[in-house]
Parts: sequence; C-alpha cells; structure tokens
Amino acid sequence: MIGNHLTQHPDLTLLAIGLACHIQSLPTGAPIDTKTLATRFPEGPTRIAAALRELETHGYLRRTRERTQAGRIVTRTVSCNQPGRHRDASEAATAGAPAHRASTDPQKPRRRAVLPAVPKPAYASPALLQAATEVLAGLRRTDPRLILSATDAEHLAPGVAAWLERDLTPSAVRTALTTNLPNEPLIRPAALLAHRLTAQLPPTPPFRAPARPPAVRHPLQNCDGCDQAFRSPTPGLCRACSTRYAQAESNPGHEDPEGF
Repeated sequence: MIGNHLTQHPDLTLLAIGLACHIQSLPTGAPIDTKTLATRFPEGPTRIAAALRELETHGYLRRTRERTQAGRIVTRTVSCNQPGRHRDASEAATAGAPAHRASTDPQKPRRRAVLPAVPKPAYASPALLQAATEVLAGLRRTDPRLILSATDAEHLAPGVAAWLERDLTPSAVRTALTTNLPNEPLIRPAALLAHRLTAQLPPTPPFRAPARPPAVRHPLQNCDGCDQAFRSPTPGLCRACSTRYAQAESNPGHEDPEGF
C-alpha cells in the first residue's frame, strides 16, 4: 500500500512520485539503477537521476556504497515506504534493489514541519525578489541535494533578498549557502538554508552619503558697467555693478559716480 504522504507529497515532482510508486511495486532484488530505469521509461537518464536524488533527499531512498565478497564496489539502495524509519540490517535489500516495509497507517499523511523564519529586506522590490529566487533555483547546480519546491523558494526568497540588499553579489550568496554542507543526506534542505540565511546574515553596510555633483564653472564675461571680468552663463553686469544699478533704480535722485 502506498500512502498519501508520498502520492500527495508537497515537495516532490510528479516524476519523482511516479518513480517511487514504481520502485515500491518491484520485488526485492530488482535493479533500480539509472540505466535500468532509463531503459524502462522514456524520460531519459538525466531526469530519472534527478528524480532519484529527490527521493533520496526526502528519505524515500537510502543509498550506501559497499564492497562485495568478490571485491567489487556496489551501491546498496533501500526503498522506504515510511521515510525516517530505519530497517534492521537483516531486512536491507540486496545491492541495487529496493526493500519494502508495510506502513502502520499508509493513508495518514505526514504533517509538514514549519520552516524557520528568515530575514526580511528593508524594501522587497519585485526585481530583488526575482534575483533572490534565481539564486535559490541555481543552488542545485552546485549541490544536487539542494532541490527546493516552489513553496520553499517563496519562503526563502526574502532571506536571500536581505543578503543581496547588503551589497552581496548573487555568487557570494550562493557560495555562503553551499560551502561546508554536511556529507550525509539532507532531509530538509530548505530548513538548513533558512538557518544559514538567519545565522550568517551579514551586517548592514555603513551609510554612504550621496556624492555632491561638481560645481558648474561658467565662462568669463566682461562686465558692461566696469569692464571687469566675471563668470556668468550670459553677458551683462558683474555682481557689484548689478547691486549699484539696483540701488540707483530705487533712489532716482541719487547721483552715482560710476555713471548709473
């Protein structure tokens, strides 16, 4: 029996869900390597390998490297009906084959844990959030375990935007989120990223006052009153002559020695 926790999983792609159902229908010992599955289905090895990584990330597959008695290194794959529940070694499947475990309540969906809160940017512009979403979408190219659902990306995007708002480049944010990750499978990559976005948030850059524009330097003009040079965008009177002329206009009876 296949539970709703798999068929209605909020984070798995349709291909991963279908592949998990097919694997759980196989007998113990059947090969489920990428090449065998690609021969069986039309999706191709690249998409099938990505779906297998999804199932491994969410606990539906466990894969370990082991050495046989003949000295060959093989991959032992265990298919789990109930992720998070480990089987005894005696129940493990043969190399390259799934193992099945009956669920105590296969119809009861798992309750999804709430992701930790992430920082918020001071101004979440659409362009900033789009850049943050693109950073998150590209994480799986650095580490295939960092596959995020659309819901996870929507939750984490403001946290990445807060980093970008602090003058970090997308490349720098990507490096900070993917460096020194644990070697074991990541059960909840979105929760790990949320923790890093909060715990390693860079400080706000110091305030930088906007640079003052350079002062306009006007050309030299010859004053029409005193013939002295002064700077002005247009010909006319210098400041001193303009002042005397204005005083003469306001006092018509006053004789000005300069002739105004």
